Amino acid sequence: MFSISDLLKSLPFHNKPRLFISPARINIIGEHVDYLGGLVLPATIDLHTQIAISPFPEKKWIFHSVQFHETVELKNFSYQNEHKWVNYILGVFVEFEKKGIEIPGLQIAISGTIPHGAGLSSSASLEVGIGFALSEILRLGLSRKEIALIAQKAENEFVGMKCGIMDQFVIANGQKNSALLLDTSTLNFEYKNINLGNCEFYLIDSKVKHELEASDYNVRRKECEEALIKIKEKFPDLVNLYSLSIDQNLDELNLSNKLKKRVKHVLGEKKRTEDAIYYLNSGRPDQLGKVLYESHASLSNLYEVSCQEIDFLVDLLHNEDVIGARMIGGGFGGCVLVLDKIGNFERISNRVWKDYYSQFNIQLEFYRFQIDDGVREIEVTEWIQT
Repeated sequence: MFSISDLLKSLPFHNKPRLFISPARINIIGEHVDYLGGLVLPATIDLHTQIAISPFPEKKWIFHSVQFHETVELKNFSYQNEHKWVNYILGVFVEFEKKGIEIPGLQIAISGTIPHGAGLSSSASLEVGIGFALSEILRLGLSRKEIALIAQKAENEFVGMKCGIMDQFVIANGQKNSALLLDTSTLNFEYKNINLGNCEFYLIDSKVKHELEASDYNVRRKECEEALIKIKEKFPDLVNLYSLSIDQNLDELNLSNKLKKRVKHVLGEKKRTEDAIYYLNSGRPDQLGKVLYESHASLSNLYEVSCQEIDFLVDLLHNEDVIGARMIGGGFGGCVLVLDKIGNFERISNRVWKDYYSQFNIQLEFYRFQIDDGVREIEVTEWIQT
């Protein structure tokens, strides 16, 4: 894994860089509802994007990725770059420019510990990190909410991924040892203690990433928009899909079978989120685990954003009597969030690793983590001018 020292040495910075870290996120419950006005319960974790940024005397922008061993130098940032990782930075630049904020020449080096393609929102982490860094360096005083919205627009409009606000918002506002209960229709939020008793969360990275995600993610959003249009024929005052009653008989709404499945997931996830919050507050991880399995079944069968590798993993964990598990993130690969009793990790990881490798010839990766703070600046202590 790359160190901060590697990051600071990766570019010949002309001035002492400032250093920012921006976390990854998990989402305990409320999947694929943040672009539908739903409640979500994410948290930021101690895997990070690291960003070193420094003024440059010329009107140009120099970007370096430690992971990809690539340096990109630009004099214009108004169009997409062939290096995909650069576009998450450029999208933020464009959004600042739309607000009349001039971006001076900069040197930016990025590294980190977030695995790419794992469904832990490395892209939002980079976007929020860049937005926060620019606000600090240019002394703009933007709120964390404003930074999250800028980062979301960068992803929606420049990158082309029609994501909701959850990832960017929690990365901007995360708090150590707490989950963030966010109402995505109002952006009101509160922090929730995570009471797991004798249990713990960890992650299993399937190490697969099917290239369906960006296109199919956008398709799912479009399908939900189509469903809302149909439903509003009966309920014209309905604000968003998530506000439909949990008890609504879907057979009365003139929906196709496909759209009915999508809506059924959304309403089911609405109920599961209510239940999950109750079980977290009351310290009942066994019941929370059942909710996680139910959420995965819905994401796989109704919303159809899972894949055979992830389904195989969740089934393995269920068969091993693990308390709970589900896919997280956009889908079609990435990580499974696992809830298990403390002390089971070694046994479960060894067993699951072997069975998964036997089935797919893929080596799993496991991540234990702590709930961490959101994006922030840290002190540079070891920079040496080159």
